[in-house]
Amino acid sequence: MTMNTEVKDSSSDSNPSPNPNPNPNPNGVQPPSPMATLSINDSDRKPSWFTPKRLLIIFCIINMVNYVDRGAIASNGVNGNLGTCTDSGICTSGTGIQGDFNLNNFQDGVLSSAFMVGLLIASPIFASLAKSHSPFRLIGVGLSVWTFAAVGCGISIDFWSITICRMLVGVGEASFISLAAPFIDDNAPPEQKTAWLAFFYMCIPTGIALGYVYGGVVGSNFSWRYAFFGEALLMLPFAVSGFLVKPLQLKGFAYVGSNKGLSTIEATGHVMEDGSDVDSVLIPLDETTKLSAFSRLSNQFSRFTKDMKVLLLDKVYVVNVLGYISYNFVIGAYSYWGPKAGYNIYHMSNADLLFGGITIVCGIFGTLAGGFILDKMNATISNAFKLLSVATFLGAIFCFSAFCLKSLYGFIALFAVGELLVFATQAPVNYVCLHCVKPSLRPLSMAMSTVSIHIFGDVPSSPLVGILQDHLNNWRTTALILTAILFLAAAIWFIGIFLNSFDLSNEDDENQVAVINRDNRKPLLEENSNEEVDAPAQA
Repeated sequence: MTMNTEVKDSSSDSNPSPNPNPNPNPNGVQPPSPMATLSINDSDRKPSWFTPKRLLIIFCIINMVNYVDRGAIASNGVNGNLGTCTDSGICTSGTGIQGDFNLNNFQDGVLSSAFMVGLLIASPIFASLAKSHSPFRLIGVGLSVWTFAAVGCGISIDFWSITICRMLVGVGEASFISLAAPFIDDNAPPEQKTAWLAFFYMCIPTGIALGYVYGGVVGSNFSWRYAFFGEALLMLPFAVSGFLVKPLQLKGFAYVGSNKGLSTIEATGHVMEDGSDVDSVLIPLDETTKLSAFSRLSNQFSRFTKDMKVLLLDKVYVVNVLGYISYNFVIGAYSYWGPKAGYNIYHMSNADLLFGGITIVCGIFGTLAGGFILDKMNATISNAFKLLSVATFLGAIFCFSAFCLKSLYGFIALFAVGELLVFATQAPVNYVCLHCVKPSLRPLSMAMSTVSIHIFGDVPSSPLVGILQDHLNNWRTTALILTAILFLAAAIWFIGIFLNSFDLSNEDDENQVAVINRDNRKPLLEENSNEEVDAPAQA
């Protein structure tokens, strides 16, 4: 018995079955037949080097490097200080970026958040491109941009050059933020999906903490520029692997062959031969149907607006993101104003170290605990909302009570428990973003969630809390008002429990069977690299 490596078109069969509906689409555009001619190359037989555990480990490392960069640029060794002069005329030169470029505090603040501009603009773009380009390759593109931008930061010559490079760092990170979580969700064991997401998001506080140490050591002993060069070297192998390693396929997206893939366009709103509606079908192009660049761009924008409408009309998704915005409003202000508030309320001499240590430890253990608890509860959208609302409500009580106490040790104990509880939301909230939409919308879901929590959450929270403190001139009252917003987040997520929620993570499977080469996902789930491709057999 031999294996046939070419699937023949059904129209060439000597006894074709009659088609009762030869033209089911009145517009005359036919979707590709499930038996359309498709050559399976030897390269397509080979399984991807990535197994599920390798994927998780590598994505966690990439995520950690992303946040090492954020911690490093905020560290004293990299960020530095302006030069000073004493009354006697003795001057000391500045250190780090601020000292070398003579930046005022406003410019220094812009520099620390410039990456956010690129991240917010590029996230929805990468998410939209995932429908017409390999999502795995898009991650490779993004990481390549990130690597070159990090090198650019190291060789920058003034404020504007390093600011532009910081924006490009955000552009590079955008592809990974939008697409990494869906890949992890696809390949995690069904009973451990939230736990795997927890490991991924646990890298955020860990990476920032390592960034503080890394930036301080490298900046103090060598130069702040070498800190960026080191980051680029760490990221370079992952950027290269995004192009050299056989790409993984993301559930809900059609496969495009690696060597001689079909040229395709996406036609929306067509009907399959069995009469079922599909949101998108990839259609082979010939010379007479190729679209102009403007038409392709118009089609891409039309598809984006259609997908955005679906997200905005999804009550589960909107409620989840609104709760996440309220939560991030508080966490963002804590990270910026926490040490200053602690110093003024409790006269801490080491407020930076104390708040940083509490956030890192509670961030790691809280994030992991949230993922494991949801898996033990049976990971569903309804259970995720239950965990989100209860953990945030209890965390708000502990944090609010902490700021009410006059004792420093009492504050530390209660605030640590509160932080542990509120960080337990990281995995569940992203689980809802991934599972309340069908697979083809997951990258856009993650991208718009990221955009929303920054634009409406942590970006405006710091200046607004500053305005409130200027008006009240009482850090304890300001901290209590800020913490009370966590109760709002808990209430919003509590509403989600009562919504009609359905897990749509498998909805696209039947509709995509005609265009997805499923064999390219199969090796990722099995360790046997010699497994043969499923194909019709001939005696």
